Amino acid sequence: MKTRLIFLILLSALCINSITAQKNNKKIIITGTVLNAAKEPIVNAIVMIDDQKTNSITDSKGNYKVKVKPDASKIGIFTFGHGTFEDSIKGRTQIDFNFGVSRTQQTTDQTIAPGEQGVSTGYGLVKKKNLTTDVNKIDGTNKKYASYSTMSDMIQREVSGVKISGSSVIIQDSKDLFGSVPALIVVDGLYMDELPDIPPVNVISIEVLKGTAAAIYGSRGYGGAIIIKTKIQNQ
Repeated sequence: MKTRLIFLILLSALCINSITAQKNNKKIIITGTVLNAAKEPIVNAIVMIDDQKTNSITDSKGNYKVKVKPDASKIGIFTFGHGTFEDSIKGRTQIDFNFGVSRTQQTTDQTIAPGEQGVSTGYGLVKKKNLTTDVNKIDGTNKKYASYSTMSDMIQREVSGVKISGSSVIIQDSKDLFGSVPALIVVDGLYMDELPDIPPVNVISIEVLKGTAAAIYGSRGYGGAIIIKTKIQNQ
């Protein structure tokens, strides 16, 4: 009888711990409204959590609803034509976005010292360590990349989450309602529809912008962006 009582007590304790753990891991629901500078609703804006796309988009009134993990730290709104807006979650369940309100944007960092790594985000050079978005940079002048015969191999093997099929580049399996969305290709400041066949020896740098990092290019950057700087422009 005593053994049975102890067993029941232990079983109850395990059940309580299990229920507590489930409550702690329960997803949080965040809601809000997204407005433009004229305080009008922005429709079909994409909600992103910690730089990852979700299935949540704003409705005809600019309202959104998204479930997030308790440890999620950042929410972002990706729009077509208005750019992106990010904010910290900090335990809030109601987060509104107004694209007419002044907000801090990444600007050219004038304090980059010689030899310190910077990344071109479209607003100018920014110290890589100061970036809050997901950017990978390949220094084409580094001798360790000399063994690559094609730029495609260099990008696929050095940057995670990138798949190249022919001349099409897909970053982090980016998709929309119609299928995969290829990344925007920018070579020496020129937009291209596909990855050019440039020998790695002629490449100065390759920057891969993932998630909201490519939102500076508007709807063109929905699938991310590959920014290539070559020696050709200086020849």
